[in-house]
Parts: sequence; C-alpha cells; structure tokens
Amino acid sequence: MKQNEATEAIRAQQRELAASLPFDDTRDLGATDRGFIAAFEPGVVHRDDGAEAWDANEFAFITGDAPDTVNPSLWRQSTLVSKQGLYEVVEGIYQVRGLDLSNISFVEGDTGVIVIDPLISKETAAAALGLYRAHRGDRPVVAVISTHSHIDHFGGVLGIVSHEEVHAGGVQVIAPVGFVGEAVAENVYAGTAMARRAGYMYGAALERGPRGAVGAGLGQSTSTGTPGILVPTLEIRTTGETHVIDGVEIEFQMAPGTEAPAEMHFLFPQRRALCMAENATHNLHNLLTLRGALVRDPHVWSKYLTEAIERFGDRADVVFASHHWPTWGGDEIREFLGLQRDLYAYLHDQTLRMLNQGLTGAEIAEEIQLPPALENAWHARGYYGAVSHNVKAIYQRYMGWFDGNPARLWPHPPQPLAERYVAAIGGVDRVVELAQAAYDAGDFRWAATLLDHAVFADRDHAAARALYADALEQLAYGSENGTWRNFYLSGATELRGENFGTPTTTAAPEILAQLTPEQLLDSIAISVDGPSAWDLDLAFDLAFSDLDRNFRVTLRNGVFVYVEKSADPGSAQATLTLAKPRLLALVGGDHGSEGVSIDGDAGVLEQLLSALQKGDPSFDIVLP
Repeated sequence: MKQNEATEAIRAQQRELAASLPFDDTRDLGATDRGFIAAFEPGVVHRDDGAEAWDANEFAFITGDAPDTVNPSLWRQSTLVSKQGLYEVVEGIYQVRGLDLSNISFVEGDTGVIVIDPLISKETAAAALGLYRAHRGDRPVVAVISTHSHIDHFGGVLGIVSHEEVHAGGVQVIAPVGFVGEAVAENVYAGTAMARRAGYMYGAALERGPRGAVGAGLGQSTSTGTPGILVPTLEIRTTGETHVIDGVEIEFQMAPGTEAPAEMHFLFPQRRALCMAENATHNLHNLLTLRGALVRDPHVWSKYLTEAIERFGDRADVVFASHHWPTWGGDEIREFLGLQRDLYAYLHDQTLRMLNQGLTGAEIAEEIQLPPALENAWHARGYYGAVSHNVKAIYQRYMGWFDGNPARLWPHPPQPLAERYVAAIGGVDRVVELAQAAYDAGDFRWAATLLDHAVFADRDHAAARALYADALEQLAYGSENGTWRNFYLSGATELRGENFGTPTTTAAPEILAQLTPEQLLDSIAISVDGPSAWDLDLAFDLAFSDLDRNFRVTLRNGVFVYVEKSADPGSAQATLTLAKPRLLALVGGDHGSEGVSIDGDAGVLEQLLSALQKGDPSFDIVLP
C-alpha cells in the first residue's frame, strides 16, 4: 500500500516540537530499566488455534532518533513503553510489562502470590505468570485483584486461575463494588460500535513501522487472545477498608467515576508501595476515550488523587500503576501525584471558566494552554488522552452536544450536508482542487475537512479518496497522541483499500455469561428494530429455569419492557421457559428449539426474534 514521506511542513513541525520539550530530562529512561530481571523470549504468545495473540517483537524497530514520520515526543514515549519483561518494583512486588496493553503485577505473600490486573487475554496472562515463576519460583496464586472494570485489567484472569480453583475456595477474586456490572455493560450495550472504533484507536489493522503503528501511548497495542471474567469473591466497598491476604496487608481507597466507573487504589504498608490503578500514569489519560464511553469526571478524578496524596503520600516509597513504569522516592511520588492531580483539575476548572465566558468546546480546545509545569512534565503529555479532545469531553459532560448557536441546532446529517457543501463550492473536482492547495500549503486539517465532504458526496471519487488518505497520513505523522495517529492512519488505510471491520472483539462468551437477567433483557431491548416492531403486540412470561426467576415481557410500540413478577398464564400469550445460556444463544442467532419450552402461542418467540437486529461490526467510519 502506498505510503508517503513526511512533507516539509510536518518535518518543520517535528523540529520545532523537539526544540521546545525537555529531551535532556532522561529520568524516565532509567526508571523503565530499573529492576529489570529478564525479557520474555522469544516474545510471541500463541492462542490454542496457533494464531498469534501477542508479538512483543513487532515494535522492535523503535530505537534511536525519531524518524520524520513520527512525532518525536510520541517516539520517545513508544521507546519507553515498548520495553518488555519481568521487573522488580520493590522486594516482594514484581511486574511484567510489555506483554499486553497493560501491566500485570505480582505481590508475594507467605505461601503464594497475589496477582494484580491479569491483562486482556488468558494467553498473555499465562505467559506473564510463566515468566514470573521462571525467575521467582512456582508460587501458587492465592488471590487476583482487578483494580477496575476495563477489560485490560481482568480479561486474562482465566490464564491465571480457573473457575474450579475459585469455587473451591483456594483463590480470592477481589474487585471494587460494581465491578462486574460495569465490566459487562461496557462490553455489551454499545460493544459493537466501541469495538469497531477500537480497531481504529489501537491501529489493529495497521502495519507496524515508522509510517504505521508505533503504539497507543498508554501501551503499544491490545492482545488478540481469549478474554474472560471471574465474579469477585470479595468486593471492596469503602475507603480505609483493610484486608490481609496471605499475610499481606492491603489498605484500599475507593475511586469510582474516575478512569473507570468502578475503580480503586491501594497501599501495601509493609512494602511501602502504592498502586494507583489507572488514575496516575505517565501520560494524560482520556476523559472521553476515542472508542466511545461515558464521559469521565476530571473533578472527582483530581479529588481522589488529592485524597491519595493525603492518605498515602508519606507512607509510600514507590508508586506503581497498571500501565507504564513505577516512580520511586517520597519527594518524587508527591511531585508526580501532585502534577497528575493538577492536570485533571486544571483542565476541568479552566474549561468551566471558559465555557462560562461563552466559548464552545471546540473554541476552548484551541485556546486553552497548560501552565509550564504541566506542559514540561513528560508524564502530563497527551500520548493517550489529549488536551483537545479532553476539553471537548468536559464541555460535553456539562453542556451536551449543542453549543447554543441556533444554526447548529438542526444541521443536516453528514452525507446530505456534504452534498450541499460540495454543490455550493462547485462540485467534487473543485473541492479536490482546493484541498490540494491546502495540502500543498501544509494545512492538512483544512484539506481533510474539505475531502471529508468530498467523499461523503461521492464515496468513489478516486482523486478525493487518494488525497484524503494523504492528508490523514500527514496528520498522523505529526500527532503526539498515539490514538490520534492510529485513527488517522486507519482512516487512510480504509480510504486506500477496504473496510477492515473489527479485528478484535471484547464481547467474549465468558463475559456474556456474566450478564444478569436484567442486563440480558436490556441487551434485547436495544436490539429491537423499532419500526419493524411498531405493529407487534406481544405479552409473554419468561421463566429462567436455572435461576428461578420470572419476568413478564411485553413488546408494544417498538418498545421491549420487562418486569420481574410471578408467571400469570391467564394473561400471557405464552410462557417461555429456558436457561439463561439458552436465551443468550437465541439472541445470538441459534434459533433451534432444543432447551426451549413454550407453553402457549409458539409464534410469540418467532415474532420477537424476527424483530431483533444485530449490530454491524463493519460499519463505515471514514466513508458514508
């Protein structure tokens, strides 16, 4: 596939940025190597079917000075994050880094080991555990802690322990209250759309190289193995709650509504080690991730960081997280956590100040400036979250999508809007001519805007698609943010070729199996094709044979409603009895009758299933 050199405009931008940042501050270079024990060799993890789940070598090209096609600041971050292996944090606490998007940590107890955040896939988690055991002994796993409800912090748990070990009482599974509900909901309700966009965000279909994917800032990429989940045996509910696990004391701090809806920090007092989950890492994090999610609250995020400083700051000699590398030393920890706190607080407070002056989210994103202490702190740079899209997220959180201008209250959707703009400008060829002039002048943002309209007016216009891809490529080369780079390059990839769909999905059977009956019924409700169900009038009882729970279900006016109540055959068209896994299979497309008992009108189930519409994992993003 055709790839271009960086233009002179981008090369000049790279040189200017390199001259403005403190590249002489090399402390992180030493920190990423500190405590190194051994690398994972030969570096490739396979699934049971033989396919690769992870290749730790695919980013081995990231060495030396930044090429012209990669932002020098992002290249520095990727150089640090691409390092992999087993590391000692302090005596008794170890991390395996670089075997997935996240880190996995091992805390040694009296008889075994406590595992923190077992990655995305069981294959990478098992490989990390094997690396740890090869150098620290074959210690049994006595507990697994998930710091929060994102899949890169629990998905690989079945590579660490089994259902049987947990059920037998030999392993505790510890997580913050609400963990399962939040984890399942995020990967199911809007899972199809999030997974499709995540393919762009993490560059799943991109070639690895100086003109392709170089990492996502928070980590290099996501593994493609088998995710799962285990229900906690111990839910942490209150700040100050303390537990002793295998002789290891752990003091917890709740931090809900921060980087994840269910999240917590915790201190190991005996080791003077503080785990900050994903709320204090070596970059600016997302307040609204580009794959899509609920907007996070930077105000409470900063408050919980303040609380962590006050509660733990004088009792920790090292702070580590579920991404990146630790920070050692009391003064360094307080500076690090303080600047991280100030980063989220500043973005929140200044966005609110400026929106109250009448600025829109887009205007604030262009105008806001970080103070020098934050601008020059490497760990506050926007490698994963960006000041620009985080400010817009804060505006969205408080003000919504509408900026108050009545002309923008009812705009045309993208395609008819594009058709009107293109016609007003003088046709697609004229739009491409103007975009070429913008491209040649180094104004790639304007070129991309023009060409977005061009391809939405005529998706098969070859010149428009080619130049649009070229413009996105240049924007990628200049981007400091890893996920922005991946989005730009993924768009260019699809413009130059075919839709690559969703390379990695998170709605795995193990996760779907944890849906509560209510969540499962909610997932049915959001799958109803409303217009096709307008004339349906269904009322039936649904009995879960494996849970001893019953629901009255109706479908009227295209709305699926359920209420838990005792079965009432006299007022129902039918009673449907089946186990929860069988209903999951029905909704997934297995419409066989095995395992399904229907008393009454069997056509009710057929009518319901005919009204359901699956999500499209290959919907277009960069094209109409």
